Amino acid sequence: MAYVVFVGGLVVVLAGLTWFASWAKRRGRGSGVAGALAAYEEAYRTTAHQSHHELRQQADRKSESGSPDDL
Repeated sequence: MAYVVFVGGLVVVLAGLTWFASWAKRRGRGSGVAGALAAYEEAYRTTAHQSHHELRQQADRKSESGSPDDL
């Protein structure tokens, strides 16, 4: 019986964290967490830190749209 309670509690906690992650993503929150992870990666995993900056640059870049005169 104790295992059922433990597994049930684990499922509830994981479901709550999943809901919180989706809520934070919809609201645009979590940039502080991303910054903290970037600082950690810069200190301990330099290749991951470089990848983080490359991904941020790709996200910030806007795709070039052709002008109407090109048709």
